[in-house]
Amino acid sequence: MTDAERKLWWLLRRKQLQGFRFRRQVPIGPYIADFACHSARLIVELDGGQHTLQAAQDDRRTVWLARAGYRVLRFWNAEVFTNSEGVLETIRLALLNPPPQPSPSRGEGE
Repeated sequence: MTDAERKLWWLLRRKQLQGFRFRRQVPIGPYIADFACHSARLIVELDGGQHTLQAAQDDRRTVWLARAGYRVLRFWNAEVFTNSEGVLETIRLALLNPPPQPSPSRGEGE
C-alpha cells in the first residue's frame, strides 16, 4: 500500500464510517479496487501522479466497474493528506445516498 492508501485504510477500516464495511485490494472482474464496500456497491480509488498519463485506462476501468454495478469515487493521493475530512465526507455521502435504481417495469436499465 502507498502512504495515502495506508492513511485512508486507517480511516475506513473496522466499520468506522457509518458502520459500512470496506475491504482493501479487492478483485472485481479483471481489476483490483483499492477499497470496496460491497453492500453499498461503492469503490474508492486513490490516484497518484502516474494517473495523469493513464486517464484513458482509468476511464475504461471506471466504465467496466459501473457496468458491474459499482460506483467509483476517485481521489488524488495528496487529497487524502491535505483534505482527509473532505474525502471522508464525500465517501460518507455516497454511502448514505445511493443512486436511484432503474425500474424494469418502466423499461429502464439493461
